Amino acid sequence: MRRATVSRKTNETEITVTVSLDGTGRCDCDTGVGFFDHMLDQLARHSLIDMEIRAQGDLHIDDHHTVEDTGIALGQALREALGDKRGIHRYGECSLPMDDTLVRAALDLSGRPWLGWDLPMPAQKIGGFDTELVREFFQALSTHGGITLHVDLVRGLNSHHIAEAAFKAVARALRVAVESDPRKGDAIPSTKGSL
Repeated sequence: MRRATVSRKTNETEITVTVSLDGTGRCDCDTGVGFFDHMLDQLARHSLIDMEIRAQGDLHIDDHHTVEDTGIALGQALREALGDKRGIHRYGECSLPMDDTLVRAALDLSGRPWLGWDLPMPAQKIGGFDTELVREFFQALSTHGGITLHVDLVRGLNSHHIAEAAFKAVARALRVAVESDPRKGDAIPSTKGSL
């Protein structure tokens, strides 16, 4: 099983993340941040990666540390579950429509983190959630997962739709990238021989 559990404890947060890459998209997530839990559910459901996430953070200050540190732990768990990445597709992309919104995501499980981000949000808040935290989450996921990730807004008017389309697009791209490629067998998908 391509599965991993990562725990992270700081003075600001305490987080445990378990992922199973060969799951059905089950999400059991409780971060204390309602909108973020909704986005994590989309990420799990559309990637078909089972995720169990428990986070306790300094929400009396704001949501920043909880969201960012969850991205860190999730990135670490994905990287650990992928192992040496033998036999995976490695690359994935998705253009995802959601009502007024179209978001494009492309990623490479290269081991070389990079975030290309062009996802402007019309509103600063979605309910009580700071929209700038969407980027913070994906920056942490990319950095600690070793993922080259590009997320671009093609068009969109509604910040909720833009954020949700971003999570779904990344999920669909991740689903393709982590899947086993039957034509590769157990080969590492790189001319370097390692990722």
